[in-house]
Amino acid sequence: MIAKRIIPCLDVKNNQVVKGTNFVGLRELGDPIEMAKGYSEQGADEIVFLDISATNEARQTITEMVKKCAVNIHVPFTVGGGVRTIDDVTRLLQAGADKVGMNSAAVVNPDLIKQSSERFGNQCIVVAIDAKKFEDGWHVMTHGGSKDTGIDAIKWAKQAETFGAGEILLTSVDADGVKTGFDLPLTQAVVDAVRIPVIASGGVGHPDHFAEVFKKTDVSAGLAASIFHENTYTVNEVKEVCKREGVFIRET
Repeated sequence: MIAKRIIPCLDVKNNQVVKGTNFVGLRELGDPIEMAKGYSEQGADEIVFLDISATNEARQTITEMVKKCAVNIHVPFTVGGGVRTIDDVTRLLQAGADKVGMNSAAVVNPDLIKQSSERFGNQCIVVAIDAKKFEDGWHVMTHGGSKDTGIDAIKWAKQAETFGAGEILLTSVDADGVKTGFDLPLTQAVVDAVRIPVIASGGVGHPDHFAEVFKKTDVSAGLAASIFHENTYTVNEVKEVCKREGVFIRET
């Protein structure tokens, strides 16, 4: 049995960690380097950084942040946001990221997944899928959850794996920031569709939500932001709750 992972997520805009609800209403929360160091010390298994203001200027800012993180934190970390070309993937990996996440650009150009996987190995290529419920199923949303592509999220997860994704970061747009728990039907549907690890994201408000998603789906990891950023619970507190619920959790 593979141990489950707990992953804090830091959305970064203008060199500050921000958080909103349903992808809007952003508020600044702090310095990404210092927050990441804190989570590393708390026992985070990995950390995800998402650059949500990926202009050309922001790309340089995020590259410098990645270099500092590589020196200051001691757990694997993924960086995504604004990754459009193989050069972007190269730049972030060379700066020290362990994995690179891609979302909108991968939908438009799936060959980016293939090229990146072939050059660097699929273990460091994460395809992020933002999914929203519609009458006919879950659709892939791009541009920060604001644009409905009409693409079926389950089919896209399968295709991303075929193109060479090594992991899926699955976010429920409906649950994001709502704090009522992960979208369990969506999560299990994607897990059932692929063989690669899936990270569940969106909706955490209590440590029990992590235990629930691990017990009720076959997801590999749970990711959250608000529960950690607002100092409601520490990573270790979440892990203790999961262990008490019988979840085989990764030890740090």
